[in-house]
Amino acid sequence: MHDETAHDDGPGGLLDTTSQEYTQRLQDLEGASWKRMLHVQAPYRRNISRALSGARTLDLGCGIGRNLQTLSDDSVGVDHNRTSVAFCRTRGLVAYLPETFRTWALEGAETFDGLLVAHVLEHLPPGTQEAFLRDYLPFLAPAARVVLICPQERGFASDASHLDYVDDARLVDLCDRLGLIVDDSRSFPLPRPAGRVFSHNEFVVRARVPGPAA
Repeated sequence: MHDETAHDDGPGGLLDTTSQEYTQRLQDLEGASWKRMLHVQAPYRRNISRALSGARTLDLGCGIGRNLQTLSDDSVGVDHNRTSVAFCRTRGLVAYLPETFRTWALEGAETFDGLLVAHVLEHLPPGTQEAFLRDYLPFLAPAARVVLICPQERGFASDASHLDYVDDARLVDLCDRLGLIVDDSRSFPLPRPAGRVFSHNEFVVRARVPGPAA
């Protein structure tokens, strides 16, 4: 489900995000030579690393593990694409399909100190984001950090598999309805107006689960 094309300027294709073809597309985009030479992902990875530094994080919609590689070694990814999960494992990452994750996490009473949901919510049908996130809140520890990231206008328009434009106000409202405490809401890496022409610009909302840290 993870949209790893969010920082790609090419038009998105209408692909089934559970398909092998979608996984291959993510691999092709990640491996583009110009991206490797320019290190275009470096600022985004640093931003995520700072927000979730040291936290054992649950990466929802982890795709092929681009962000999971940036998180702490004990972090875990979840994705509904079977091929993407398998690819994560070839990278030495821990990733599960949703149903397998729930079984594993419940049996082991697993908890996480961080939750990352990057370029996922815009792929969901309108009105389903709250229920999607609420299913994973029981796996978060008190005071766990939550980072929600969605594309701005240009990034949203760049991929035909995007179904619902989720802006910063909606992300904050979503946190409120989930009982999360919002710490920060900002446009990254450029000021908000850039999102209309620059597909790399993101809404980033940082929040936390109520309660004292362990």
